[in-house]
Formats: sequence, structure tokens, C-alpha cells
Amino acid sequence: MGHRPHAVRSRAPRQPPDKDVTQTGANVPLWVYNIPLIPLAVIMIVAIEVAALCGLVLVRRYLLPRLQFHDGVNDAVSGTVQAIGVFYGITVGLIAAGVWATYSNAGDLTSHEAVAIASLYRDVSSLPEPARTTLSTELRDYTVAVITQDWPAQRQAQTSNASKQILDQFQATLMAFEPVSAGEQARYSETLSAFNYFVLQRRLRLDAVQGGLSLTMWSVIWLGAVISIGVGYFFYFEDIKLHAIMIALIAGFLGIVLFMIVINDRPFAGQDSLSPDSYQLILDTLIVPDR
Repeated sequence: MGHRPHAVRSRAPRQPPDKDVTQTGANVPLWVYNIPLIPLAVIMIVAIEVAALCGLVLVRRYLLPRLQFHDGVNDAVSGTVQAIGVFYGITVGLIAAGVWATYSNAGDLTSHEAVAIASLYRDVSSLPEPARTTLSTELRDYTVAVITQDWPAQRQAQTSNASKQILDQFQATLMAFEPVSAGEQARYSETLSAFNYFVLQRRLRLDAVQGGLSLTMWSVIWLGAVISIGVGYFFYFEDIKLHAIMIALIAGFLGIVLFMIVINDRPFAGQDSLSPDSYQLILDTLIVPDR
């Protein structure tokens, strides 16, 4: 009995994918992530320092003269500063640890998806023609679309459907394949398992692209910073320069912590975001040489 021909669907024409993008939610303006890291750090720290010192001048001129100070005021203010500092420090510390874990996890997700592409490419290469060539070509096109279209969109806080269109066609081609022997069935089952794992890794990456701290969390961070600095205004110093130095130190430290939270909150956004090097490596060393 002769073998049945393998059913492989022809590739349908695709629309230009560069127009198919969706803006993702972000509570930090995109232009912040397009500033190089060192200038951004300087801008944030200086801006917070200037705002804190301006607030100090206004409070000392218009509010402190209306209050009655005595010898125990600084002790009371010091206790308040310590209490607020402890609770705010714990809160911000947990948030900073969380966003750093998010950043590290995002790097792992890109590596895992790239490895999944490589594994899937090996599996489809074991299938007979013409499915092998069709699926290999579509997987190569997907990898190229991730690098050239999805990644630039992610850096602009957008998600592109360029690679999704190719992935849908890849899935249709894979599902249309009909194994005709026990060996082909085993290889096909392994390919389906690799495809499901690959889709899972892709979904995790897209979820990470759209992630980030909520507006509520940012409100807690900034309001807590304002309160932490503001309490320091009520220390009684006759010399404004000494008072300004203390406030500047507090504001500078908060500026450094807030800078770290900002740059790690959106690992795929901006010019210093995660790179698609893992995908490029797979494309250069595995997929293209086989063509």
C-alpha cells in the first residue's frame, strides 16, 4: 500500500506587520527610558535634590516661623524620621527587590524562548518534505520578525503582532501535517510538545513586556518619598546650610533608590533595555547555516 502524500497548507500572504502594534500600559513616561542611564541618574537625583531644597526654603520662610520650638523638638522630629524611615525603607526595599527580580526574570525568559526556538527547529528538521522546508522557513521568519519588528516595538512600550501572524501560520502548517508511519508519529508528537513549550515561553515574554508597577505602587513610592523628606524640614537648625546638607543627603539617597526602581521596572523599554542577542545567536548559528 502506497504512502499518502503529506498535507501541507500553502503560506497565505501576510499583511505588513510593522503597523500592527499595541500600546502597553506604563506609569512612567516612555521618554524616561530613552535617556542613557548615567544622564538619567544625574537628572533624577538633581531634580529630587532641587525639589527638596526648594521645599526646605519655603518651609523655613513661611511655616517654621509660625511654630513654637523648644529643646525637645529635635528629639521628637528625630523619632518621627526614624519611624517613617524604617517603614518606608522596608516598603521601598521590597519593591526594589521585586523589580530587580522582574528584570532578571525577563532576561531568563528571552533565553528560554530562544532555546525553545532552537529545540523546535531541530524537531521540525526531522520531519519529511515538504513540511520540513515550510516549517523551517516559517520558524526562521518568526525569529527574524522578533528581532527586527517585535523588539523595536517593545522598546517603545508597544507589543507588535508581526511574529504572531507568522506563528499562527506555523501552527496551521504543523497541524495540517499527517504522519504516515510510527516513526513519523513519534517525531511529530515530540515536535508538538516542543511547540507547546515554545508558545508558553513566548506568552511569558509578552506578559513581561506588558508588566510593571501599578499606579498605586508608584503613588506609594513617591508619596512616601515626599513624606520622608518633608519630616526632615521640621528639625530646628539655626544655620540653614546645615539643614540643607541634611535634607540633600536624604533626598540624594532617595533619588538613587528611585532611579534603580525606575530602570528595572520596565526591562524591555528604552534604548538600554534587554537585547535580542539570544534570538540573533540562534538565527546565526543554527537556522541560517542550515539554509
